[in-house]
Amino acid sequence: MATPRPHIVPELPEEAVPPLEPGDRLSRDEFERRYEAMPNLKKAELIEGVVHMPSPLRFRRHGRPSRHISAWLGVYEAATPGVEGGDNSTVRLDLDNEPQPDAVLIIDPARGGQARISADDYLVAAPELVAEVAASSVSYDLNSKLNVYRRSGVREYLVWRVRDRQVDWFILRGTSYEALSPSGNALLCSEVFPGLWLDAEALVRGDLAHVLAVLQQGISSPEHAAFVARLNPAGTA
Repeated sequence: MATPRPHIVPELPEEAVPPLEPGDRLSRDEFERRYEAMPNLKKAELIEGVVHMPSPLRFRRHGRPSRHISAWLGVYEAATPGVEGGDNSTVRLDLDNEPQPDAVLIIDPARGGQARISADDYLVAAPELVAEVAASSVSYDLNSKLNVYRRSGVREYLVWRVRDRQVDWFILRGTSYEALSPSGNALLCSEVFPGLWLDAEALVRGDLAHVLAVLQQGISSPEHAAFVARLNPAGTA
């Protein structure tokens, strides 16, 4: 008599992780789970619990402007020990908001910065400065995201409206954003990051060399030197 074969229950395949879709309403944990399961996805954001996924980005309307913003902030970072910058870094603001700004500038948390780096290498809480490249004033960068950044405590928020050929720089005063007023020589000068000067007209016309020349003037200012000294007191590493 043949020995009966044991009944083997076939293993069920692991449940596939659903893809992110624009307009999905998700928790932050579920958003991250789906994002991590899509390694070829370049950018997705969770804003007020809703998934946003930008369409393919154009070279002159986003790629090149974003590069110029990054160059400007990168030069400032290089001259300012205690300040760090990043491009397209996911930021965990709260349970409903996880944006991926075009650029951020933060003060090192060990030197009093308000954001921190999590154990899994995400930014947590509001960066001191966020910069976004937007198509125009109707972009959600100047609507939903602006309100999220304001509520979360982003101290300065810069938006380059490429089609409108305008740069908006907001500063948080109390619980409201106010437009940063140009200096006497028509420059925009950060209040959070002394020496971070911007000739917005030069930026808009694509004159990166002049943008960086103006920035160098700010980096050479006494205000910037005092800021660096404050971030790096004598005797610290």
